[in-house]
Amino acid sequence: MQPEGLCRGVVCVPVDQSALVREDGLDLGVLADALQRPLVTDQKHAVASLGASHHDRGQALASLEAPDFTLPDLDGTLHSLSDQRGKKVLLVAYASW
Repeated sequence: MQPEGLCRGVVCVPVDQSALVREDGLDLGVLADALQRPLVTDQKHAVASLGASHHDRGQALASLEAPDFTLPDLDGTLHSLSDQRGKKVLLVAYASW
């Protein structure tokens, strides 16, 4: 913590230190609000994750480009979506739920 807020390098997020800092660490809910990012926590396993900001998600959707990913085929050969850039590609997704 710096006087100007929570900092990493030259980038600082202005936050109310009295609301953010607790005896046992940081209040991640206050941090998530300051960063305007969604927060999910699992108390049982003591893990937390901050999601992408509303602004970043909006930009990704507006770009109309799928995020890059790499998956193996049945023989184990890896294929990346970025390898197909400039070609027509059909993506099929399935979920049982």
